[in-house]
Amino acid sequence: MADADTALATLAPESDAQGEVVDASTDTTVALKSNDTAVAPTKKRRRPARPQVDIATFKPGEIPQQTGTVWNIWYNKWSGGDREDKYISKHHAEGRCNVAKDSGYTKADRVPGSYFCLFFARGLCPHGHQCEYLHRLPTIHDLFNPNIDSFGRDKHSDYRDDMGGVGSFMRQNRTLYIGRIHVSDDIEEIVARHFAEWGQVERIRVLNSRGVAFVTYTNEANAQFAKEAMAHQSLDHNEILNVRWATVDPNPLAQARDKRRIEEQAAEAIRRALPAEYVAELEGKDPEARKRRKMESGFGLQGFEAPEEIWYNRGADAVNPVGRQGYEELEGMERAGFIEAPPPEEKGGILSGSTLAALKNYAQQTQSSSSVKVAEKVTGGGPLVAYGSDDDSD
Repeated sequence: MADADTALATLAPESDAQGEVVDASTDTTVALKSNDTAVAPTKKRRRPARPQVDIATFKPGEIPQQTGTVWNIWYNKWSGGDREDKYISKHHAEGRCNVAKDSGYTKADRVPGSYFCLFFARGLCPHGHQCEYLHRLPTIHDLFNPNIDSFGRDKHSDYRDDMGGVGSFMRQNRTLYIGRIHVSDDIEEIVARHFAEWGQVERIRVLNSRGVAFVTYTNEANAQFAKEAMAHQSLDHNEILNVRWATVDPNPLAQARDKRRIEEQAAEAIRRALPAEYVAELEGKDPEARKRRKMESGFGLQGFEAPEEIWYNRGADAVNPVGRQGYEELEGMERAGFIEAPPPEEKGGILSGSTLAALKNYAQQTQSSSSVKVAEKVTGGGPLVAYGSDDDSD
C-alpha cells in the first residue's frame, strides 16, 4: 500500500488542449481500489469544440475576399454575386466540417435558443469552444421561428430565382437539389453516405441521366445545415457540387405524401393538447371508455348518443366526467362567494343579457321618479296645501 501512496504522490495534474486542468489521480485511485470494492464508473464529460482553422491566419479589419462584383460600403460586404453563383464561384470550398472531430460544447450551450455556427458548418470557425454559436448538428428539439433559419438569418417571402440563399418562410422546405454529380455505378450509395452525415435522411432520389440528386431530410434544420456544409464540396470524385433548395415536386404522389405529413403533424399536436383519456377513446385504445360513453351520453334515451362537440366539452357542466375535472373547485368557490359569477345571459331575443339588465334598471328608475312626481301632485306641496274651490271656472 505504501507503493500505491508513493505512486499517487508523484502524479501531477495534467492540462488538456483547452487549458483546463484534469486531475489524473482520480482515475488511478479508482484503478487501485477496484480490487477491493466495486466503484461506479464516472460519467464522461462532454468535450469542448476545437478550432477548425488557425485564428492567427485571420486579420481583423481586413476586407474579406471578394465573393461578388460590387463592394457595398453601407453593409461592408460584397454584393452582386455569392458563392452559390454557378457562373462566378466554380472553385472548391475552403474547408469542410468534420462532425466527429469538430463538434463539442461552446458558450452557446449555456444560452437556450442559441443558433448554429455558420462557419462551423462550412468548416472555417477559428473560435472553437469560445464561439458564441452552437458547434453540433441540429436535432428535432431545436425549434426556431419560421421567419429565421437555424443560423439566425432572416428568411424572405419568396425564393431567389436560382433557388439559393436562405430560403422562404412561406414553405417548409426539407429537400435539397444537388447538381454537378459525377455519375457512377454506385452513385446512390455515395450520395446517401455523404449527406447522411448531416442528419436523418428521409428520402433520396438520383437522376443518373441528368447528374442531379434530391435529398429530403426529416428535419428542416438539418437540411439548412447540410446546404451550407455541402456547398462546393466533392463526393468521392473531384466534382464541385451545386447545392440549392428544391422546387415543389409536381408528382401527385409527392404532393399527397406532403399533405399526409402535414395532417399527421396536426394530429400529433391535437394529441398533445387533449387529455390522454380522450385520445385513447378517440383512437379506440380504450374499449371500456367507448361503452361508458354509450351509456352516459344517452341521457336515458334509447338509441341516442351525444355528439362529439357535447361529449368532449370541458367545464363544470360537461357531460363527460373527465371534462369536469378541475372545474368542481372553481364552481364551489363561486357558490361560496369567492368568485363573482357573471350575470346570466337571457336568450331568446336579439338583445344580450347585459343590455336587457340595463333596460330593466332604467325602467325601474323611471317608474320610481314618476311615482314621486305623482305623490307630490297629490299632496300638493307648498304654501297652498289646503287651497280649493267648488267653482268650475277655477
